[in-house]
Amino acid sequence: MKAGQSALLVIGGEAPPSAAVLARMGEFAFVCAADSGLDTLRAWGITPDLVVGDMDSIADPAVLSGYAEVLRFPRDKDDLDTEIGLRELRARGYRHIVMAGGGGGRLDHLLALRALLERPDGPDEWLSTAERVARIRVPTRFPVAVGTTVSVFPLSGGASGMHSEGLRWPLDGLSWNAGQFGVSNVAMKPEFLVDPGKRPVFVVMPY
Repeated sequence: MKAGQSALLVIGGEAPPSAAVLARMGEFAFVCAADSGLDTLRAWGITPDLVVGDMDSIADPAVLSGYAEVLRFPRDKDDLDTEIGLRELRARGYRHIVMAGGGGGRLDHLLALRALLERPDGPDEWLSTAERVARIRVPTRFPVAVGTTVSVFPLSGGASGMHSEGLRWPLDGLSWNAGQFGVSNVAMKPEFLVDPGKRPVFVVMPY
């Protein structure tokens, strides 16, 4: 990923470990907070370039006056604050978006965040409370500790033509519909590869 093409979107809900994000801050050309994602960024000592949302969940709305760009939306709206943040970042030209947060809380919100992975303009990565989710369209290598649990899921279009290296149970030759998946695979090397084949898949692994 070239410099300037990647952005970080921090949303409400339980946040990932701060170390998982702070170690990657050099990757991001732009940081956006969606509503109470601002509280998470403040706790991490990071100043966002943009704050979006209806601001109904921020601990202290008075702090908004201290940020350069704030886009407020009515509470009665069709889109989640997360959707607004994604749309703004895509409109500004960011090709790779890492979404952080969204753990815990309501099940319907969790399912909505999972559904965003189906959208072409949805997040490319999701850093949740204890796991990293990477949506991939091309062969991708992941550095991990040997023994790491790795799970792979198709999107709604299914998956075929997959290939893997460094996993205990190879993906080669498998064909999945939207209701199938491969959970609890194991990394046998300090780096594994997943080639999604004909359609995107998403890979889930712990930090």
